[in-house]
Amino acid sequence: MKQKKILLSSFEFHPSIGGLETSSLFLASGFAERGYDVTVLTSTPGETTGYPYKVVRRPDLWTRLRLFREADIVWQNHISLRNLWPLLFFPRPLVFMHHISLRQLDDIKPHLGSLKLLVCRIGRNVFVSKKLRDDAGLPGRIVPNTYDDSTFRTIPGIERDRDIVFLGRLRRYKGADLLVDAVAGLAAEGIKAKTTVIGLGQEEASLKAQAVAAGVSELIDFAGPRRGEELARLLHRHRILVIPSRVEEAFGIVALEALACGCVVVAADSGALPDVVGPCGRIFPKDDSKALTAILKELLLDPNKIEALRKHIPSQLAKFDKATILDECEAVIADTIRGSLAGKPQTA
Repeated sequence: MKQKKILLSSFEFHPSIGGLETSSLFLASGFAERGYDVTVLTSTPGETTGYPYKVVRRPDLWTRLRLFREADIVWQNHISLRNLWPLLFFPRPLVFMHHISLRQLDDIKPHLGSLKLLVCRIGRNVFVSKKLRDDAGLPGRIVPNTYDDSTFRTIPGIERDRDIVFLGRLRRYKGADLLVDAVAGLAAEGIKAKTTVIGLGQEEASLKAQAVAAGVSELIDFAGPRRGEELARLLHRHRILVIPSRVEEAFGIVALEALACGCVVVAADSGALPDVVGPCGRIFPKDDSKALTAILKELLLDPNKIEALRKHIPSQLAKFDKATILDECEAVIADTIRGSLAGKPQTA
């Protein structure tokens, strides 16, 4: 049987850091391991060697056209309009895997999200959460994200000598300032919570200034970006991961990574986060630092409550098994190609 050629379009890709980039790495590697001829098309600069598949970064017009002509199927890991126009010349079976709310995009760039939703009707749609599918109002299969269980795992011999960790972009919508407020609130009640903030972003300077003004700068370590084994080992030193997002999160891979390293998760009531966290953590109202402070106080003062939440981690992680999710993605590929050959609508 001819080896199927997948053109995986991911506007952002490794070495950039984020949930979309993590998902694209997983899909590209997983498809390659299962015998597909995979090419990643991305606008992120970086090396093109060292991957078990081809990576093409910022191609010129003719290279872009050639990639579409050679593909058997195009898989867009979130929709990018600039990487769709070659289909006008070389129509191909098309999958959109959604990781971001397009309706929320209209709040930032008016009408762009609505345009993308309209374009999505030319392909088969896959959503990483029910919340995201409901938000889009489009038919499609739900295939959740997974995590790298070879990296994020139980690592013997690492002492949990720190209390709270944040992992994500340092942007206002990610809510790290709410955690700084909570650390200050805990300190005011005599609870010195050793906290680590992992990530980069334009809010870093203001967050550091906020910590100084609140008198908790000595409690908060701004660790910068971490990845891979180094990140896993750092997560392992903490008891609680906090995800204080102000926006409706479509999924939350960082929650899975932290759970796999033995952290329980305290997350905002944001999008799909309650479903991803499940019984392994606690949920607080969005943008409510006082509620966050109260939950953290309760858990830090009673380690037995942390242990009770931690017992649910294996069964929760089993819902996001890599092999099962790859099986689901392969089924999408087969259905999309079969539907294209039969002339059926791609959204069926």
